[in-house]
Amino acid sequence: MPYNDLRKGRVSIPGQIYFLTAVTWGRTPWFEDFQLGRQVAGVFHTLALAHPGLSLAWVVMPDHVHWLVQLPEGLSLDQLMQRFKGRSARALNAARASRGPVWQPGFHDRALRKDEDLLSAARYLIANPLRAGLVPRIADHPLWDAIWIQPPVDRTSVRRGG
Repeated sequence: MPYNDLRKGRVSIPGQIYFLTAVTWGRTPWFEDFQLGRQVAGVFHTLALAHPGLSLAWVVMPDHVHWLVQLPEGLSLDQLMQRFKGRSARALNAARASRGPVWQPGFHDRALRKDEDLLSAARYLIANPLRAGLVPRIADHPLWDAIWIQPPVDRTSVRRGG
């Protein structure tokens, strides 16, 4: 599908929740390399700090990312993805000491309807590594985050009284 066809009918509504997907150039599985995946995770965190309330959940797959966002005022979907792709491409190219495209043009977006369960959408998003057969448990996939889920407590470092 040509890039311009992806943009037809795209509407950016502040406060609306969107499910976004971006795919690497040529579906290259760069994020099988954990260090490269961390570069993308860092960009998600940077954008979340710059726009509080923006990032609800995300997951980095070997050749694509999924991101659940609540679009802030003053930022369109195109602007948001341009920032994400630009920053992450610069970080990835620096980490790989290379140049060239990282992401395919365009992205997929789907606005969540008001009657859709937001938590279910986030669970679906972060379960992608399970459905893809990458890991047996989501806790085994290190490249995801969601605002509703706290990291597990490392019980080995907890001292017991007594």
